[in-house]
Amino acid sequence: MSSRLERSSVSRRLAYLVISVVFANFLANAFSYVLYAGATPVRIASSLACLLAIGYLQLRVFSRPGTNLRSTKAYLSLGAMALLVFVPVPFFPNAWSGMPGFLAGSALLVLPGRVRWLAFGVVALANAATKAEYRSEVSLLIYYVLTSVVAGLVVYGLSRLPSLVKQLETVRSELAELAVSQERLRFARDLHDLLGFSLSAITLKVELARKLIGERTDRALAELADILGIAREALTDVRAVASSYRELSLTDEIESARSVLTAAGVTTTIEADHQELSPRSRTVLATVLREGVTNLLRHSEASRCSIRITGVSGAVSIDIVNDGAPVGAEADRGSGLTNLATRTTAIGGSLLAQTSADGTYRLHAEVPAEPAPEQQASDPRPASPPMATRFAQVLLWAVVAGYSLSAVALAVFVYNLIGPLGLAVAVAGIAGSAGLVLGVVSRPHVDMNMPRRCALLAALAVCVYVPQLVAGNAYIVLPGFLAGSAALLLPRVSGWAVFAVVVIGQGFIYDALAYNAVDITYGVMSTINHGLVLYALTRLRSMVNELHEAREELATAAVTQERLRFARDLHDLLGYSLSAITLKSELTHRLVTIDPGRARQELTEVLEISRQALADVRSVALSYRELSFDEETQSAQALLSAADIEVVVRIDRCDQLPKDVKITLATVLREGVTNLLRHSKAERCEILLSSSPSLVTMDIVNDGIPATERKSRDGSGIGNLTTRVRALGGDLHAGLTPEHTYRLRAEIPLS
Repeated sequence: MSSRLERSSVSRRLAYLVISVVFANFLANAFSYVLYAGATPVRIASSLACLLAIGYLQLRVFSRPGTNLRSTKAYLSLGAMALLVFVPVPFFPNAWSGMPGFLAGSALLVLPGRVRWLAFGVVALANAATKAEYRSEVSLLIYYVLTSVVAGLVVYGLSRLPSLVKQLETVRSELAELAVSQERLRFARDLHDLLGFSLSAITLKVELARKLIGERTDRALAELADILGIAREALTDVRAVASSYRELSLTDEIESARSVLTAAGVTTTIEADHQELSPRSRTVLATVLREGVTNLLRHSEASRCSIRITGVSGAVSIDIVNDGAPVGAEADRGSGLTNLATRTTAIGGSLLAQTSADGTYRLHAEVPAEPAPEQQASDPRPASPPMATRFAQVLLWAVVAGYSLSAVALAVFVYNLIGPLGLAVAVAGIAGSAGLVLGVVSRPHVDMNMPRRCALLAALAVCVYVPQLVAGNAYIVLPGFLAGSAALLLPRVSGWAVFAVVVIGQGFIYDALAYNAVDITYGVMSTINHGLVLYALTRLRSMVNELHEAREELATAAVTQERLRFARDLHDLLGYSLSAITLKSELTHRLVTIDPGRARQELTEVLEISRQALADVRSVALSYRELSFDEETQSAQALLSAADIEVVVRIDRCDQLPKDVKITLATVLREGVTNLLRHSKAERCEILLSSSPSLVTMDIVNDGIPATERKSRDGSGIGNLTTRVRALGGDLHAGLTPEHTYRLRAEIPLS
């Protein structure tokens, strides 16, 4: 993928190089005609000054990336270009015949809307009009119009393509950001739907269990068993949400809703009579049920709830009705219903939430039993090529057609010299060259082996050299197409070597046909220009295509990176909380009959942890949560003590530490304690923090696990911590010490 990312800058550099060479050839060719017509000091100085001014305006104003082409400076420069193109024509009529192409292309770049194409046409016609005084042949005047059109398109295209590639990069980045945003929304929705319910249920059942301890021990034990089950399921949900969409069981959700509502003292009636559902429809209905019950527990004072699931004519509906909504209450109670509406609409269903005058609240959803196949919304590729790709394709066709028509016009102009056979062979050679270039050479997805490439070049050589032999005229063919095709089809070194051979060979052909020095110079330069333009436009088109095809890969990479961030935060924040809930619930389960007072105390802490975890659900879905090192230290002491682990804490003052350092240390502490509680049989733990002006070091040391076991059990947590610590320039080490204890050490520089 990195090579694809480099292609955009390569394509821009290629365009700038070709622009410089092509423009220099245009100017040098014009200067050679000046020298041929009469090399006086005044003519040399004046023509050179005008040509250099044209080149400066074109390269430094009109073709320069980042130039504001709608500014006063650009319009003044366009006016100056018009003077430089047309004022010298009476003095250098033949030499200046190629200069209107600069003005035509610059007009397309600077002028707005339809005006630019009108100006483009006027400039092309004006080039022929200025020559009409000297030449009356229609075919030659058509040639002058066509050369202005082609040169203008070349100037415009080579100046515009780099900016179009840059625009494509911007669009690609926006698509990647959009993919990340969609992933954020999906993640936040799943967190709300899955973990929000579990944590709300844990909170409710903990409050109930606290009341039952000492009065109805059996019931309290049953509630604690439910808490353990929900906490373990929530841990599974953490992994499911971080990886992809979790499929819910409607049957399990019905039983869970019955249990939770009964525990809350809500009289519940549940009726379910429906046909078989697809997994997607079943999951959506289960999510509606879960969210409806969650909202009831959070926001309602209901005493009765009715849940009815029915199926009719290929559709299944769910109604959740409770009596806990006061008259005039808002139907929408947060983002949960918005999430549900998104889910139901996505599979062709609908959602309705309303409050009745009698104080009942109804949540109704209807979904198809078999929804339409899911569309791959993540595929950002449009049905048609993007703007830059279409532009490159149209420009290439227009330039090749323009070069071909210009050559045909010249063949018609020299008809008296080449005769009907020469004209027929010339037109066939020009058409064959253009057809091979557009049909095969310039197509980005045509894959050929080397023998076929060589055969294609041989066919082009026939189209280029046979007409010259038959007609004895070198102006009636397009040898640049052969040179550019060789550079495109052959390996780099040999391709450019053949390019040079074709260019030099064409010079020898002009010489062998007794052309003068100016004609030989024109033949060489036109071959170079035609070949470079064909090569550049084809390569740039190919690179634009490849950049377009890389969008999905880049967007996917951005989403993957975002998922990793989500997964890391889930592991560091919610994994810790849910592990603590599980640990303390197991401890409470053992203490209910032995020490009811201690059991209530532990449940109080479980209640606080579950409420904090609910806050973490929201913070992870939105952004990073800033942990407090002091709070994490107190929490670690409480958890380790609850697990009967002797704790020693020695911490230097850390008030002056940077915020990001304290957050990272708090994360390391939380993960270290979590791993200890999950995987260790430690009896003693030391938490040490020492700080100097240049370095802060934290050690978490325990005596609970051999090295062989530790290596296989740490899981992904240490890797997440290493990523965080190294992001601050620090390092993380985990392993056995000489004292046969296990140590987790984080060192962060304070530069």
